[in-house]
Amino acid sequence: MRPCEDKRTSLMGCVPDWPVPPGVSAFMTTRAGGVSAPPFDSFNLGSHVRDQPAAVAQNRRLLGQRLGVRPVFLEQVHGTHCVQLDGHTPDGTVADACATQDQGVACTVMVADCLPILLAEASGRKVAAVHAGWRGLAGEGNQADGRGVLEQALQQFLQPSAVMAWLGPCIGPARFEVGADVRAAFCVQAQEAPESCFVPAGSPGKYLCDLAKLARLRLAKCGVTQIFGNDGSDTWCTVSNASMWFSHRRDAAGLGSTGRMAACIWLESGVG
Repeated sequence: MRPCEDKRTSLMGCVPDWPVPPGVSAFMTTRAGGVSAPPFDSFNLGSHVRDQPAAVAQNRRLLGQRLGVRPVFLEQVHGTHCVQLDGHTPDGTVADACATQDQGVACTVMVADCLPILLAEASGRKVAAVHAGWRGLAGEGNQADGRGVLEQALQQFLQPSAVMAWLGPCIGPARFEVGADVRAAFCVQAQEAPESCFVPAGSPGKYLCDLAKLARLRLAKCGVTQIFGNDGSDTWCTVSNASMWFSHRRDAAGLGSTGRMAACIWLESGVG
């Protein structure tokens, strides 16, 4: 399975391949199609990565033109808060997930190794976007009850079992080396059986972590059965595909920084 393989692929990104109801649209950007100079070349959407502000502003305008609605850019802090969006929600609102039942705005999260998750209600009346790094996915303070950003986002829906999810590109399971603290943050929750998401790495106390699989386990625990997108294969790995995706882990040490992609979902006007 590839993230951008159908005829709906464009220079800026691709339309996720999942059976969303009429009136729901989604888009995942790549690193191409914008105006930023290296190392942010070229479609960087992050305003916090030392790219030129004018280039970021132009890239965001280009994205808005492509979507036909206003993408709302959050200030993401690797937390668990989910905010409700409407036409008055400003960019820079502090949250790591957002949901809306209003038309004219796109729930948007930025990533460059963390996992973007898009959610859509089967009725087509509500959508959400989630920024899921390991901290947000595990929960603030690595809480043993397992209530992280994904659970907070699903609380915005009346019936999580009636929600479908699409998982976008992220750092892959062969590239995401973590410490024992990360494994403990998830494996203390024995009912989720997340041990299979951690494979011992070459160094003592280090593990290779399957972030997308952890998210799939969380979604299933919450009652979500329709899960699409990232299956953990190499084509979805941000680190392994430099021509398509930004990657903080791959680029920050050598280049000083890297750009950000965006995953967006919104309700089309005039539908419903």
